[in-house]
Amino acid sequence: MTRVLATLAFAALALLALVPGASAMTIEKIVSPAGIEAWLVREKTVPLVTLNYAFHGGSSQDEPDKTGTAHLTADMLDEGAGDLDGKTFHQRLENRAIELHFRVGRDEFRGSLRTLNEHRDEAFELLRLALTAPRFDAGAVEMVRGQELSGLRRDTTNPNDLASRSWWQTAFPGHPYGRQSKGTLESMARITADDLRDYVRRVFARNELTVSIVGDVDAKTAGELIDRAFGGLPAKNDLKAVATVSPGGLGRRIVIDVNVPQAVVTFGGQGIARNDPDFMAAYVVNHILGGGSFTSRLYKEVREKRGLAYGVSDSLVWLKRTAVVIGGTATRADRTGDALAIIEAEIKRMAENGPTPEELAAAKSFLKGSYALSLDSSGKIAAQLTQIQLDNLGIDYIQRRGAMIDAVTIADAKRVAKRLYGGGLLVTVAGQPKGVTSSQ
Repeated sequence: MTRVLATLAFAALALLALVPGASAMTIEKIVSPAGIEAWLVREKTVPLVTLNYAFHGGSSQDEPDKTGTAHLTADMLDEGAGDLDGKTFHQRLENRAIELHFRVGRDEFRGSLRTLNEHRDEAFELLRLALTAPRFDAGAVEMVRGQELSGLRRDTTNPNDLASRSWWQTAFPGHPYGRQSKGTLESMARITADDLRDYVRRVFARNELTVSIVGDVDAKTAGELIDRAFGGLPAKNDLKAVATVSPGGLGRRIVIDVNVPQAVVTFGGQGIARNDPDFMAAYVVNHILGGGSFTSRLYKEVREKRGLAYGVSDSLVWLKRTAVVIGGTATRADRTGDALAIIEAEIKRMAENGPTPEELAAAKSFLKGSYALSLDSSGKIAAQLTQIQLDNLGIDYIQRRGAMIDAVTIADAKRVAKRLYGGGLLVTVAGQPKGVTSSQ
């Protein structure tokens, strides 16, 4: 076991140093014998194979009274499958140092696998079992449910969770995006093993499956591995329709009373869809306002000049049926009003005047130069390829991205800044902020 772990660690370090740069990367579109499409990046310098994939249908497929079903399913898939109980399944993973992960977003159920080449057959077989024959044994379900409930109890007094939860519920009332992906104390208690099986039956299918694979593997072998993992799934999923929606509550401020030393602020508004022609300009502008960790306007004004918070940022979030710009910070209760006033003033200033030419040039340079950091390991490459496919950006997007950023003009940036930040904010605050009250 120690030898296997050491080999995997060495291979991972070697791959981090040797993965091809963005400009040199060759992405192949392959089709497995069963007809499953995938993107492949061959990397022969280290004996690793990394898989990343996504099924359409994340937590938005949960029943309204059983939110958390997708989340519980993800946490249960490695707790036994086929003839293997949970303990045996985990031992098989650990004995071969196989990394198998599952996670849930609002629109997709995602997973990843990483293994040494010598163990790839066993790794893909374990993934096949997890996806096609999960056991959902009663004892394992109750054990994992107990862990989830413990986390949910902690969240009831967690200001970060409370502010975020209130923001999404207010922005999307009655919509799947407004529900809590992790569920609630009440909904988690209602979920049965049959609910988990039903989720798997409806979501895990081949027709809306996105797959990326990176490593020391050729196209023929990659196709065979993909079929081993996914070939036994149903041909078509059975998803519930999710309505297109825009965030509501803009102009409102909601204060949630919780006895903590700091106040947590979540703020956001209407975003811009990933397929919108203005998206890249919005991406650059958002970096200038709040996306740059240490260079953004919000960081400079809130932290550097006034020391009101350790950090403050915002980001673009695009989902299948909506898009938002959302950010947050945490500050002393007696300075919450000051911090919030500065944030709102900077957002208004950006909407009215846009960025300066100097800010635009610096943001472009950073966004182009830093992109390589998202491609410096097999896992990151595979995840990026999956996201590019989900966003329908084209197999040559990595090569085109720099030119798309360069094409953003100062006129574009000013116009899109008004569009992005001129529509008002929904603000939620969790804590006991002095002088900050709810407003309709």
